[in-house]
Amino acid sequence: MKITTLILGLLLVACNSNAQQDKLNMKPFKVSKTEAEWKVLLTPAQFHVLREAGTERPNSSAFNSNKSKGTYVCAACETPLFKSEHKYDSGSGWPSFDREIKGNVAFSTDYNLGYGRTEEHCATCGGHLGHVFDDGPRRTTGKRHCVNGVALKFVPNSK
Repeated sequence: MKITTLILGLLLVACNSNAQQDKLNMKPFKVSKTEAEWKVLLTPAQFHVLREAGTERPNSSAFNSNKSKGTYVCAACETPLFKSEHKYDSGSGWPSFDREIKGNVAFSTDYNLGYGRTEEHCATCGGHLGHVFDDGPRRTTGKRHCVNGVALKFVPNSK
């Protein structure tokens, strides 16, 4: 009887994986819409990335070569996410930043490829932005926020 109880206890603990726990611990987002409402507000490409955690093709974003000064905001809710001064050319094919605007980006763990990756979301609406890696510029943060350009809008600095 003790062995059966022990085995059942271990199975219950094993079923509560980190991936499940990360999703359970995510806070509710300030902006919440139905799938139908998001489909009206977003282009099909934006919906695929922001709401279905898709990925745009590498080198497809005009933001890869954008050198203008300003702020990159969420394409769904316009929350400021990244500053142009923190953008750099990572050579990855996606817009990359060495840091986010603190408090405006939420993080979770994504196991979709069979191993853990840090996924980032807009902290206001929960839209999928991309992933964060530890292979960024060592002279700054060492982070590479690899972001889908379609998840962003650019707001230039006013003159």
